[in-house]
Formats: sequence, structure tokens, C-alpha cells
Amino acid sequence: MKILLASVTLFLTSLSVSAQNFHLDLYAGASNYNGDLQAKRYTFSQAHLAGGFGVSYDLTDQFTLRSALMFGKVSANDRYSKNYFRNLNFTSAITEVNLGLQYYIYPMGTRSLTPYVFAGVAVFHFNPYTYDTAGKKTYLRPLSTEGQGFIPGRSYYNLTQLSIPYGAGIKLSLSDDIDVGLELGYRKTFTDYLDDVSSTYVDQAALMANRGSTAVELAYRGNELKNGGPYPAAGAIKGNSKLKDSYYFTTLTLSFRLFPNSGGGGGNDKSMRQLSCPRPVN
Repeated sequence: MKILLASVTLFLTSLSVSAQNFHLDLYAGASNYNGDLQAKRYTFSQAHLAGGFGVSYDLTDQFTLRSALMFGKVSANDRYSKNYFRNLNFTSAITEVNLGLQYYIYPMGTRSLTPYVFAGVAVFHFNPYTYDTAGKKTYLRPLSTEGQGFIPGRSYYNLTQLSIPYGAGIKLSLSDDIDVGLELGYRKTFTDYLDDVSSTYVDQAALMANRGSTAVELAYRGNELKNGGPYPAAGAIKGNSKLKDSYYFTTLTLSFRLFPNSGGGGGNDKSMRQLSCPRPVN
């Protein structure tokens, strides 16, 4: 995360061309995830509020470099899925810093309503937790619920990781200096542990000996249900390790030109728009 932040800062401070190509971008909407506790690729079910802010720079009239700091939360509960018998649930805050390139389908200034696509790279932090039967908030990673740290071949997962943001949106120009829009941004990750569920159950006795009773309680919670089954045998399927987890933001956007009165415009100067008299479009 430090390397990416330093790279973004270095880039922004090294630019010496027209300052009026810079914009302040604000995001507000919802965050959610797709994984072992929520199989649907995209849904508003169990979504949470999300937001963020960033800056963007118009490289040309169709390409914009963008960076943002995003905040959200993801969660899911087996009671709403076909795997209700596990009775697992989790919640995690998501903090992300990203850097990407945005491409406008039509050149900026030719239309007041402009669709776009984007892709880039991000660093994000997560830390899944749940509440035990006494209502105590408990972080799941230290519990090694799938044997991380004491079963050969199973290591602790990192809480700070890379993701690949990509998505699409549409912007409406209210003036030369203000845009509003709607954006869906998906994040491909390289971890299957956003929800602390990935592969198979570890032996109950081994988990008890290495991490204690709380780990056993939270690794499988089906026995909390009426007529729920006992703790599964070692090696029983708990999740699908072949499919990585992902998360996404669905946001309204608001963008302001940072230096609307600065000089030095160029061919990519967005302020040259003539929204009342748009350029001819073939």
C-alpha cells in the first residue's frame, strides 16, 4: 500500500501541464461482495454504505488518469443462502487505494451524457470478524478456522492484498466544471478469504488443541441451529477454493474541476466544451 500511495503522490506532484485538467471526484453508494457466503455475482442483498474521494487528470479528450481512496463494508450470512446448515457469517471493513485509466466512449465535450469504462490496480485492506454466541466481536484470522499456521500447506492469509478494479459508468455534464454520474466498479481479488471461508474443515480436536474453543465454535456453527448437525469430519467441504472472492462498489459520482480559472489550456482542455452547441457527430 505504501508503494502504491508513493507512486500516486509522485505522479500527481510531477505533472507540470495545465492544472485545469485536474478534477476532485466524490463517490457515494453501496459496497458488496461475491464469495462462499454469497454466491450471486452481483446483488444488492446484504449491501452496505460505501464512499470515497479521489482526483483525476484528463490526459486527452478520451483518456483520464484517476486515483481514489475508497471505504466500504462487506458481509454475508449463511441463513440467506443454500448453505444455511453451516450457519456462518462474517463482516469486514474494506479500505482501498486505487490507480486506473478511464476511457470515454465519446470524446469529452461532444455530448453532455458520456459513457465510459475503466480498469487499473488497487491495494485493499480487510479483516473479517463475527460475533460469538455471547455477542462478543471476534476477528477470525487469528483463530485459523481452516488450520492456517498449524496444518501443513495452510498459511495465514494476508489482510492487505492487490485487486484489479474494472467497470463502467456514465457521466452527465452539468457545466464545464461539474459532472455527475453513476458507476459500477468490480474488484477481482487474489484471495479466497474475504469471508474466512475457502476449502475444507480441519479436525475438531486439532483445532481445539491449537487455537481453543472459540475457534471450534466459529469454524462451524450449524450446531447452534435447531436440529443442526455436529461438527463435520476433517476434510469435509467447507467452501470452494477454486473461486476467489471479489467485492464491488456501486456509486453515484460527483466531479469538480479543481482549477477552473487557471490558464494553459491545451487540446485536451475539458473547458472547451460547448454543451449548448455540441460538435457534429457522424
